[in-house]
Amino acid sequence: MENGSLAGNLLTGKLDWETRFEIAKGTAKGLAYLHEECLEWVLHCDVKPHNILLDANCNPKVADFGLSKLLDRDRTDISNFPTIRGTRGYMAPEWVFNLPITSKVDVFSYGVVILEMITGRSPGRRSHENGDTDLSVTEWVRDRIQEFDESGGELWVELIVDPSLGGKYDRNTMENLVKIALQCAEEDMEARPSMSHVVNMLLHPEKYFN
Repeated sequence: MENGSLAGNLLTGKLDWETRFEIAKGTAKGLAYLHEECLEWVLHCDVKPHNILLDANCNPKVADFGLSKLLDRDRTDISNFPTIRGTRGYMAPEWVFNLPITSKVDVFSYGVVILEMITGRSPGRRSHENGDTDLSVTEWVRDRIQEFDESGGELWVELIVDPSLGGKYDRNTMENLVKIALQCAEEDMEARPSMSHVVNMLLHPEKYFN
């Protein structure tokens, strides 16, 4: 693809807010298609910026299906995998705790990717703050929001947004995107939305957010 991977573009800090938001929507649509519209449903199992490629117009394409799993549309049971699949930092807790694997593992990874796009912080590089706390990007964002709730003052979204954006973003849309990403990255898979629901929230935020 002409513009390479999302990972490479995030390293340069050249993606503006509008482009990042379009990538978030396009990737959600792609995963929703894989999960619910293909002749055989697909669990990607390795959603991360390296596997999201951008064309000449920065439209995203979900790529690299080396770890993916095909499911019969008529199956009602969940999948069992003999080995863990995915990349550390983007993997859902189900993999670690040997829980049933469903499309919600991709939803979790998508949430982490979106938080990485918003904050500019890689989940593979955990942050040590307050002396002894080992924080993932999801935990770091939740902590920043909690700090704002406790102290007030500065808008919480300004505490987490990638500085390379230079403050040029729509605050309401950014807040909604953070809330969607955090819901996707919930530890409990039952609390995560489906990717089709994520698409609806992105396209029709007025129905879900005040």
